[in-house]
Amino acid sequence: MAEALGGSRALVPGLRVGHFTDLEALTGCTVVLAEEGWVGAVDVRGAAPGTRETDLLLPENTVERVHALLLTGGSAFGLAAAEGVMRYLAERKRGFPTPGGVVPIVPGAVLYDLGRGKVHRPPGAEAGYQAALAVGEEVEEGSV
Repeated sequence: MAEALGGSRALVPGLRVGHFTDLEALTGCTVVLAEEGWVGAVDVRGAAPGTRETDLLLPENTVERVHALLLTGGSAFGLAAAEGVMRYLAERKRGFPTPGGVVPIVPGAVLYDLGRGKVHRPPGAEAGYQAALAVGEEVEEGSV
């Protein structure tokens, strides 16, 4: 049986939120986990969008459920945080079932925040994993 994904009181039942913040680099990431997965949709706009797996959200594609959503700083570098979220979900056997095991579906989008902190350290896989682990009783708001 799959392990529970945490217990934060999100605004939408079944969704759980976790954050990772790097105060020295002034960046971080937020993960929204879906207990049973949810149907997603996307509208990508702008001159330089930074996204991951958003094409999977088109209705004609095979994948019907999203297991987590990543919002990350670090510009395109920050998309690496999705690897950590995928590892977290795979360890709990959450994802799209395949003969070779589950494949967690984690679409993401980036925020350009490079050059703001004292160091250049965009969120990576460990940041995504820590954000997923940080799912708690309350949803933090503001600068988290």
